Amino acid sequence: MLEAQRNKNIEIFSYAKISNFSGYVGNFDVEITQKPRYTTKDCNGCGACFDVCPASAGREFNQGMDPRKAIYISFAQAVPSKAQIDMNTCIQCGNCANACELKAIDFNQKETKVTKRVGGIIVATGWDEYTPEIGYLGYGIYDNVITEVTFERLLAPNGPVVGHLVRPSDRQPPQSILFVNCVGSRDMKRNLYCSSGVCCMVSIKNAKLAKSHNPEMNVVVSYIDIRAAGKGYEEYYLEARKAGVDFIRTKVVSVEEDPQTKVLKVIMEDSLDPKNIIKKFEFDMIVLSTSMVPSKSFASLNKLLGLQLSPNGFIKEFHQRLNTVDTDVPGIALAGACHGPKDISETIMQAKGASSSICRLLSNGEYRIDLIRAIPDEIKCARCGMCAQACPYRAITIDLVHGAIVDDIICRGCGLCASVCPSEAITVRYYRGEQYNDLIDGILANALL
Repeated sequence: MLEAQRNKNIEIFSYAKISNFSGYVGNFDVEITQKPRYTTKDCNGCGACFDVCPASAGREFNQGMDPRKAIYISFAQAVPSKAQIDMNTCIQCGNCANACELKAIDFNQKETKVTKRVGGIIVATGWDEYTPEIGYLGYGIYDNVITEVTFERLLAPNGPVVGHLVRPSDRQPPQSILFVNCVGSRDMKRNLYCSSGVCCMVSIKNAKLAKSHNPEMNVVVSYIDIRAAGKGYEEYYLEARKAGVDFIRTKVVSVEEDPQTKVLKVIMEDSLDPKNIIKKFEFDMIVLSTSMVPSKSFASLNKLLGLQLSPNGFIKEFHQRLNTVDTDVPGIALAGACHGPKDISETIMQAKGASSSICRLLSNGEYRIDLIRAIPDEIKCARCGMCAQACPYRAITIDLVHGAIVDDIICRGCGLCASVCPSEAITVRYYRGEQYNDLIDGILANALL
């Protein structure tokens, strides 16, 4: 991020969102709404205001496991390194303004909007961690049942406990940990898809890290199938087993907590046994390897972009095998987990492919289109708007005077509009009904000869 910030050709709008979008390939107009930080550009992130602020809330970056002030910096490596004020937590005492020597506090800041014209767009909205329902395997009820992201923040050197492995309930080192794979994925009631083996490898990695903190610790991974499909992944899995991590192919049935010791009592079904024998275990902590789900922020963004989605909610690529970096809208490419669950190496490969796709498009100086496009008939058009509603590319607008108007650059010639038009007022160039009739007549005439 620092490298990007220092590049004179890169303009970063942090703490901002896309509020409007229009145009076509080579000429996209994007309206960016900059949220107020309530600090000016003079802020140097010194932190003097943090010390005097009396209000606090849970730090989002650390999953709420440690506090941060109402005026804060999200995390140490944030770009830009400037303070911002959470108005939902701030009590308007003014202590921060008095403490700031640079007079960089501005409580009157408002949202600002800026419009940028760009030639291409790369969507890289990422993913969210699946949130299990309250009570599922003790999640949200028992303090020591956490997810992988929370566990990683515990192990992080810049986390809430500076990298020490402790239980959230009493901050004491655990003697046993259970990792439960495929929570929220490969599940008929939740998500059918697998997270491309990402949660399997994350649980293996974290199980190894837990074992490295205490070699005598009992570390168990409960799984449906271990999907270690990447380069070196199977070897990594075997290393974890050699390190003493136990892998049990099972299904966790229930979790209960001892209210005194906070020990978690787990009941499992042995899926390798034809009789599905029930087994009981006790663990100090349980870590749920939850699935990757589409980012919540993308839902509002896609109302503007209008990209097609796969059944699982991720963005649909132009072609599943031949072109996985472009979308159905020319000039918009994909990068990362917004396309579907994937690990870091696959994300980097797709990001490079997306940037190359956009650069190739813009370096030509012109954009060529096929002439197979929808052609409306102004006289026949009833202005009903069914074609505009059916168009997946938003290429059709309805004018009360001229009827349906097709943007030839956005239109892809799919013909969906022609199939829904009750007046047969819109056809596809080179695929008109009269042309087919003439073609059939010609074939039959030649056959009769």
